[in-house]
Amino acid sequence: MDNLEHLIYDWNIAGNDGEPKPVRTIEFDDETLRDGLQSPSVTDPSIEEKIRILHYMDAIGINNADIGLPGAGPHVQKTVETLAREIVNEKLSVAPSAAGRTHENDIRPIIEISQRAGIAIEADLFIGSSPIRQFTEEWDLDWIIEQSTKAVRFAVSNGIPVMYVTEDTTRAKPEDIEKLYTAAIEAGAARVCVADTVGHATPWGARNLVKFVRKIVDRVNPNVKIDWHGHQDRGLGVINSIAAIEGGADRVHGSAAGIGERVGNTPMDLLMVNLKLMGWIDNDLTSLRDYVRFVTTATKVPLPDQYPVFGKDAFRTGTGVHAAAIIKAKRKGSEWLADRVYSGVPAGMFGLQQIIEVGPMCGLSNVIFWLDANGYPQEEALAQEIFQLAKSTNRMLTDEELHARARRWQETQSTILSPQT
Repeated sequence: MDNLEHLIYDWNIAGNDGEPKPVRTIEFDDETLRDGLQSPSVTDPSIEEKIRILHYMDAIGINNADIGLPGAGPHVQKTVETLAREIVNEKLSVAPSAAGRTHENDIRPIIEISQRAGIAIEADLFIGSSPIRQFTEEWDLDWIIEQSTKAVRFAVSNGIPVMYVTEDTTRAKPEDIEKLYTAAIEAGAARVCVADTVGHATPWGARNLVKFVRKIVDRVNPNVKIDWHGHQDRGLGVINSIAAIEGGADRVHGSAAGIGERVGNTPMDLLMVNLKLMGWIDNDLTSLRDYVRFVTTATKVPLPDQYPVFGKDAFRTGTGVHAAAIIKAKRKGSEWLADRVYSGVPAGMFGLQQIIEVGPMCGLSNVIFWLDANGYPQEEALAQEIFQLAKSTNRMLTDEELHARARRWQETQSTILSPQT
């Protein structure tokens, strides 16, 4: 069938306010194995599961993985070293980083692990920056600057690249942000991270703040890159990350299914889905489903059925009108059409497919489609029997129930048609 893209008028890109692709290559920092595991509902995966998660990150094109906070103790140090060695031994493309406070006690383990594993591990050094944190902690700005500068210099002098993270940046004063980032960059930080630690930002705030930081970086050292680290407290993690990219962020952070402290981090999977659909990235995301499902299984955080794209219900329909349109599209011989006629997200792009089910809201076409897909005769009497069964229930019929009813009907027909003895 000829190209059918003209059948969709896309208001997302219409006019002058569409989705211009950023001039910078978008990079991803995956926080699943560090910030993601701070969720109070998470079960810490085994080291074997963490290694497998690392491979999934590599498969979907994650640039950097935060693999732990070694300053938390020997057990975390062992995990971080094992994961770093896996990256080296398996020649994974994903690069490692490790979190730490702006203190030598947190930085030393990163240096030692990096040396033993034979790979540079980026030190993500964080400290609070907002007035509310300064007041609560009884810190003054000069002390924060001194502490930050010493920590960055110590890491850099030992061959460790640094991302300097100002916690709660989205509630910090402009003059404080400028002083902190200027000091960190001059001390040798290769990246600065704008953190929406408590999920305070709106898209406008995220974009404005990153634009402000971009001016600081361009003035002090244009080679330094900007990261955006968002949380989901307002449910704005994905759109804030997109706004941050528009504002000039080079790398955005997230975690699988958005696991993390409180209500979680930006969902890395949904962020990548949207950037892919916008044409801003060209990553092969066919493994994204397995990444999400494996992480949620390993951490024992259930994936809601209605979770976008990767939830059980994302591409299921039992509604007669919807199913009829999908079936008609399939009969035209176009999977492209069937994947889009009742879906804003093409399932096939992410290794999934449209699923038509039979239940109380279905039409007769749902039943006929199911019979055909499962090799049963599309007899009107059989279809009507299953259709009436569906209408008498208050839920979707399972495949087992449908098969049982279809087989029983076939057996009855066979008995009726067999010669009398």
